[in-house]
Amino acid sequence: MKRLGSKYIRKGVNSMKIYVFRLTDGSDLKQEIIRFGKENNIKASFIITCVGGLRRATLRMAEDHIIKDFEEKFEIVSLVGTISEKDVHLHICLSDKDGKCIGGHMKDKCIVATTAEIIIGESEDHTFLREFDKKTGYDELVVKER
Repeated sequence: MKRLGSKYIRKGVNSMKIYVFRLTDGSDLKQEIIRFGKENNIKASFIITCVGGLRRATLRMAEDHIIKDFEEKFEIVSLVGTISEKDVHLHICLSDKDGKCIGGHMKDKCIVATTAEIIIGESEDHTFLREFDKKTGYDELVVKER
């Protein structure tokens, strides 16, 4: 059973594509994910996993008006999020040289150090959209069947 919007829909077998690509040193992680989505006409995808490193990170913290820049080498511990035709919503967790972790909403200027290996899954049965929600004040995920 899958949740779609505010109702549950039961379907048979779902179709899913898997994409795997690697970014090299100096790439902007978020911008490259957006570019990849557009080039592949992705409608409803999600990050399955990402491993690699960053040398620079820009994150929006839980307090939504606070944006912090970090200039040091990090390991990517986790990257999660959704990718639609027009937008991405990505959260990242990074560890520093001492193993301490920081995380938040990934902004532009998260610059790859050495490599980033990314695996993305795409539902071929859905389309992800973002629509303004008066309650939250943000563009929120809306899932449609294709």
